[in-house]
Amino acid sequence: MAELRKNTRKNVSDSKFDSELGRQQPQALDFEAAVIGACLIEQNAFGNIAGIIEPESFYDSKHTKIFRAIQALSSEDKPVDLLTVTERLRSTGELEEVGGPYYIAELTQKVLSSAHIEYHAKIIAQKALARRLITYSSNTLRRAFDEGQDINELMQSAEGELFEISKTNLRKDFTQINPVIEEALKMLNKAAANNDGLSGLSSGFDDLDKLTNGWQKSDLVIIAARPAMGKTAFVLSMARNIAINMKKPVAMFSLEMSNIQLVNRLLVNVCEITGDKIRSGKLAPHEWVQLDVKVNEMFNAPLYIDDTPSLSVFELRTKARRLVKEHKVELIIIDYLQLMNASGMSYGSRQEEVSTISRSLKGLAKELDIPIIALSQLNRSVENRVATVDSPMDSKRPQLSDLRESGAIEQDADMVIFIHRPEYYKIYQDQYKNNLRGIAELIIAKHRNGSVGDVRLRFVSEYARFLNMNDHSIPLPGVDNGPVVSSKVNKTNQDSVSDDDQINSLSADMAPTPF
Repeated sequence: MAELRKNTRKNVSDSKFDSELGRQQPQALDFEAAVIGACLIEQNAFGNIAGIIEPESFYDSKHTKIFRAIQALSSEDKPVDLLTVTERLRSTGELEEVGGPYYIAELTQKVLSSAHIEYHAKIIAQKALARRLITYSSNTLRRAFDEGQDINELMQSAEGELFEISKTNLRKDFTQINPVIEEALKMLNKAAANNDGLSGLSSGFDDLDKLTNGWQKSDLVIIAARPAMGKTAFVLSMARNIAINMKKPVAMFSLEMSNIQLVNRLLVNVCEITGDKIRSGKLAPHEWVQLDVKVNEMFNAPLYIDDTPSLSVFELRTKARRLVKEHKVELIIIDYLQLMNASGMSYGSRQEEVSTISRSLKGLAKELDIPIIALSQLNRSVENRVATVDSPMDSKRPQLSDLRESGAIEQDADMVIFIHRPEYYKIYQDQYKNNLRGIAELIIAKHRNGSVGDVRLRFVSEYARFLNMNDHSIPLPGVDNGPVVSSKVNKTNQDSVSDDDQINSLSADMAPTPF
């Protein structure tokens, strides 16, 4: 026992004293000895803690080497005991470095049983995490004092390191099935009580909701398309449906456009005034009135916009947690995935970095228990495919292989939806001679928890707005629009005068006023 204490003190004094802070780093040597001793005397002890700690979790370097030998024997399905561990360390030339057979035998006397081994292992893991944070802080502080250090590079690197440390603390233990069944039944009853029959958050697009049952909690949804297909217009139309019409909180991270540009696009969408007029301010008298009336719908809407350029996954996670906690956000939209970065971490290729980003988004959706919708670019394969006589439409339809930069996006996503507008490729009729002008197809190419299929929506390019197929409130020029019906808008007072009536009555009296 005296030899054990002597070796422990020597190890601490040699390498574990923090000279900068003037005190020892967090440690739990007695618990380390107890955990290793339990693994040496109890057959199943290692299996109970294998997911909690690893060799690097130990403060004493001797314990690290011994635990690594235990881990190696277990991975080879060999028995773990005093003799086998001693022999393994002898074969690797580390036996004398850990204090010889006598020290290993001493460890077995530090514990009587493995009854509390999991609790002891969690303490060791917490101490190891604290040491990692101290090292991280010390390195960041030292580099911050270096006048030759680029501060932006330091911030990116520090973000990445802290993100990696924080992921260590997110491991969850297994759960017995009973409470999970109860939660599933609770969700089922809640869905049954809904008049619309949806189990998730409605997008505001009826046919899409029928196929998806709404956006489901913890799902990562990728919406991908080539440029000019209307990705941003689609999510803005959806944000309008959810945040403005349904009054449910939505957060949108815009990496491509500034918040002013995004709100201008939303004004075009909501107020039904063309983008060039919104930008120039050259509105007719009735359009000023229309703007004043329609923009009232947007005020106080629970829509939160962040236009941080080159957003990192660490920044997103921090902000998303606050939005969910403080504003009860039910949906996060990211425009778009390829403009994000992985917090200064080093990668061999851009594909590896995008893979990390997509995995992080899926993990964040699970952690926050809300759907996350991320827009994504497609590669040029769609443009390069040549149309055939038999199926001219199919050649330009996006496929999963068209996802840009990483196949991990397809693997991590619970749902992949492509936006396709045949009209863009001068395809004006489908195989049934239906008119495709002003029509957008949503192609659900992957649906982990449901069926795949196609959904058609009306697309009004003039106002960058998507509508249900049966919504003809905005007529399309040169197209048989069918009967005119009003948009589906949730109003607090169902008996109130319609927006169009307000506009007609006010436009005769009001002069144009700047907005």
